[in-house]
Amino acid sequence: MENRERYIAQLHRMHSGKGFIAALDQSGGSTPKALAQYGVLETSFTNDEEMYTLVHEMRTRIIKSAAFDSKYILGAILFENTMDRKIEGQWTADYLWEKKNIVPFLKVDKGLADLANGVQLMKPISNLDELLTRAVERNVFGTKMRSVIKEANSTGIREVVEQQFEVGKQIFAKGLIPIIEPEVDIYSADKEKSEEILKEEIKKQLSLLDKNVKVMLKLSIPTVNDFYSELMSDPHVVRVVALSGGYGQEEANQKLSQNHGLIASFSRALSEGLSASQSEEDFNTKLDTTIKGIYEASIT
Repeated sequence: MENRERYIAQLHRMHSGKGFIAALDQSGGSTPKALAQYGVLETSFTNDEEMYTLVHEMRTRIIKSAAFDSKYILGAILFENTMDRKIEGQWTADYLWEKKNIVPFLKVDKGLADLANGVQLMKPISNLDELLTRAVERNVFGTKMRSVIKEANSTGIREVVEQQFEVGKQIFAKGLIPIIEPEVDIYSADKEKSEEILKEEIKKQLSLLDKNVKVMLKLSIPTVNDFYSELMSDPHVVRVVALSGGYGQEEANQKLSQNHGLIASFSRALSEGLSASQSEEDFNTKLDTTIKGIYEASIT
């Protein structure tokens, strides 16, 4: 009963709450880059375990900060290794919800396949069922998985969306809310056309879902403002969130603010300007400024 009440409270928060989702889910390939941005060089670790310990320390510092406040942040996306670690003796997901009132999500994809038909599908997720079982045991609310669209190729975009929804249905069946993330490359020469094809494919897949199925969508900030408003009103969609996609913090916030109802799920833009060498006061001040800026852009 307690888990059911938690799920309902978290679902309500994600559907109706004001704020944004903090993406703290850099995985194996992107972790060294995230650490380098934070001022921790590759010479600071000699193996994966040391690397993941350092990145968990970085994420713990962010999460424990007074600036990381549920007044501004609705949810946080974790990497598998972060889910399996603790903060002050609690599993990270439990700490987020019980101490911070922030909804925990888990990144479940294993990276991208090679480019084909103008897109990069997700690599097969060989241990998905086991991972989802562990996520449920760890009191995670939902998941996230990413594909990338490079060109306005109808076949490729259809394959991306079909794969995302197929896996999404498996995730929902385990009791978790999937964040479906077919990212359109912001540097694509035909980004707007890709978004037009993408929206139609998403609408098609939403129309095929059983009545009770719920999903979230994580999409690149569209070229045409308010382009995804139609998706926000679909009864299957809990929330539509935006990735920063490589835009700097200021530009991402500015573009986001022009899309009503679209909220942020930023990673790089969230941690921009944070450093391991900062004092606690400087770190918290910078994080506070960043979080409030993203929040303001999200509630426009």
